[in-house]
Amino acid sequence: MVLLAGWLVPGAGHFLLRKPVRGALLFVSIVSMFFLGLALKGKVYQPNTGDLLDMLNFAGDLGNGLFYLLARIFDLGQSSIQFAVADYGTKFIVVSGLLNIIAAVDAHSLATGRKRG
Repeated sequence: MVLLAGWLVPGAGHFLLRKPVRGALLFVSIVSMFFLGLALKGKVYQPNTGDLLDMLNFAGDLGNGLFYLLARIFDLGQSSIQFAVADYGTKFIVVSGLLNIIAAVDAHSLATGRKRG
């Protein structure tokens, strides 16, 4: 439950574990990186079977949980990179998803007792 909540909404797993400061810091940093990437006209990847790097970037984007789904529903993010800074925006989006996955796994480790925190 904690792992799924942490993946869907950044920091939610830590909030469920009664660690509000850590949850708030994760939420603010991940959401800020995601929306900064969108503001820089970053690309939001779609599932495909093409290039290996596109598939890996899609996996990173999918780590954003509900934010990725909302970006796809509302057609946010460029379909191709058209500006030099858009490449930075794309990397911000991917890294925010990867950070969210790490945060969700951290919450799961705290919940199962593998890690003390």
